[in-house]
Amino acid sequence: MKAENEQRTGLLYGFGAYGLWGLVPLFWPLLMPSGAVEILAHRMVWSLAVVGVALLALRRWGWMAELVRQPRKLGLTALAASVISVNWGLYIWSVNNGHVVEASLGYFINPLVSIAIGVLVLGERLRRVQWAAVGISFIAVLVLAIGYGRPPWISLILACSFATYGLIKKKLNMGGLESLTAETAVLFLPALGYLLWLGAQGRSGFAAHGVGHALLLAATGLVTAVPLVFFGAAAIRVPLSTLGLLQYMAPVFQFGLGVLYFHEAMPPERWAGFSLVWAALALLTWDALRTARQSRARLDVPAAAVGAPAREPA
Repeated sequence: MKAENEQRTGLLYGFGAYGLWGLVPLFWPLLMPSGAVEILAHRMVWSLAVVGVALLALRRWGWMAELVRQPRKLGLTALAASVISVNWGLYIWSVNNGHVVEASLGYFINPLVSIAIGVLVLGERLRRVQWAAVGISFIAVLVLAIGYGRPPWISLILACSFATYGLIKKKLNMGGLESLTAETAVLFLPALGYLLWLGAQGRSGFAAHGVGHALLLAATGLVTAVPLVFFGAAAIRVPLSTLGLLQYMAPVFQFGLGVLYFHEAMPPERWAGFSLVWAALALLTWDALRTARQSRARLDVPAAAVGAPAREPA
């Protein structure tokens, strides 16, 4: 009963994390006329304040000394911080410049890019269904490129940067709160310096548009931290396969907002491209569920054999 309650709680946290990430396109336009780089800098500065309070409450400081003594890990942390900054900065710019649908496509194809990185970088081998999904996604990108009149650069950069970030995080092997703290600490001084420079140039939006706007910019720290905390709580309570399915919530919400709320155009060729991407994701999901079911079956057979009573000789 306790395990069931824990899993139910984990599902709620998972829905909360991916739901908030899916609804975040509603937040970024509230920060205009501040530009994407200024919003990103505020996110870095205020995120460090939020995670600092969280670490103070949890008294989790011991990992810092260990990180400082590992130059390679520090370098990977700085690289992760740079890559995720490109991802967030482009995402904010995309939302505030009428490209919500194209941004959502980036997170739809992110699992497919992660598979490609696994093959090219980690030397992983794909099953036939996974190869089929990758092939369909490649055709989808070609269809979308024809529809847009250009390659869907926003989607591709978002997908590749987030998949690269995931690869670096895999090598770092740090907890969510700790890694966020390390990454924001690396970027804190450059971000603060940029905000001070904007202020000295008279181009800062923080004090120029009233207290409400300043509070919204400060809230970027919470917008970053709260879903991550929810995700961490979900990750320790539900299977990874369940989290893998929940991750599609965010781009589904983003796509829905782009079409229904922001009224972005969806001509037939764009629908065709998205449909191919969704078909590839459906194949991947089916293959993952089938593989997980087969793995459980292989584990259950020896367990049943061990538990079965020995037969008496006739």
